[in-house]
Amino acid sequence: MKRKNFTESKILSIIKQYEGGRAIDDLCRENGISKATVYNWKKKYSGMDGGQVRQLKELQDENKRLKHMYAELSLDYKLAKEIIEKKL
Repeated sequence: MKRKNFTESKILSIIKQYEGGRAIDDLCRENGISKATVYNWKKKYSGMDGGQVRQLKELQDENKRLKHMYAELSLDYKLAKEIIEKKL
């Protein structure tokens, strides 16, 4: 099954429709998503506006980038330590 990427505004509009009393079956059918997806989005994005969702995604991307940088530096440190130990 092809994975769809929804924008922040679309996710928020689906959540607002659900919280407004719209039937979850109708929302899922119209947008081609599962009930579990709606519940996960509700748990994650409920009570946020567009700016907060955008900021959350930016922070998650930055965290991912920093973890990658740490892993590379840690590996470089271990290699340098091994080289120094062999020379001594």
